[in-house]
Amino acid sequence: MASAQEPVSRYIRAADGLRLHYFDYPAPPGGGGGLLPVVCLPGLARSADDFDRVARTLQVDGRRVLALDYRGRGRSDWDQDWRRYAFDVEQDDIAAQLADAGVEQTVFVGTSRGGLHTMRIAARRPGVVRGAVLNDIGPKIEHAGLLRIKRYVGRLPPIASMREAIALMRMTAGVDFSGVSPQEWEDYARLTFVEKDGKVQLRYDPDLSHTLDAVAPDVEPEEYWDDFAALSNVPILAIRGANSDILSPEVFDEMARRAPRLERAWVEGQGHAPLLLDQPTIARIADFMRQCP
Repeated sequence: MASAQEPVSRYIRAADGLRLHYFDYPAPPGGGGGLLPVVCLPGLARSADDFDRVARTLQVDGRRVLALDYRGRGRSDWDQDWRRYAFDVEQDDIAAQLADAGVEQTVFVGTSRGGLHTMRIAARRPGVVRGAVLNDIGPKIEHAGLLRIKRYVGRLPPIASMREAIALMRMTAGVDFSGVSPQEWEDYARLTFVEKDGKVQLRYDPDLSHTLDAVAPDVEPEEYWDDFAALSNVPILAIRGANSDILSPEVFDEMARRAPRLERAWVEGQGHAPLLLDQPTIARIADFMRQCP
């Protein structure tokens, strides 16, 4: 088995000049030669760091893995105009990052918004997506879940220490994530917050909250069944948190009906979206990848 190498941080300029970051986990020497790379796309207010455990596991299997930071998240620059935190702009950014990495075809791992990006890329750039892991996202998003997300994105009460941040996360999400261990809570908190200048801060631009301005009790969210259909001819692993309020069991079933090659996995004791920190879920993703090109 090949040994993993440390990831390299790479930076490029978007078309509008904003600096974008991605991690490049190189395929190890003597790895799986000829295997397509894997590209990891995070959720709305998440970063490339969420995929470190997954990436290192796939890397040992011989894959090159890229984990992307959207604008306004992680190590990418924040945009001065929140209106550019939009799907179409982010799609152009992703295309630029893939071009910089020399990637023309890939297998995607997309959490939440990252899964929506994967569907959109499949529909708009045929041939790029050769396989997909969709982490707790489907073509129809549950309205109640979106309203819940709107209540917390970009909002952070004063937190004096990382210890308080961990306690806050457990208090607010502990019911839906009862299967998460104390160590995983600490790890996830450190992926969510950063200690800087004596303060605990979010690892994303709070103005991302504006992307949810249109979410309202009387406005049904857009559906993406046409984009999902573009994935139907490639292998798909759809993951659902057993307590998810974003991906319903009914939509999960309908996805399987419409895409005969789709495989399903459930993560017990987790909600939206599974953290991808536990070994059973990572192993399931790795097993799926071994069936991909």
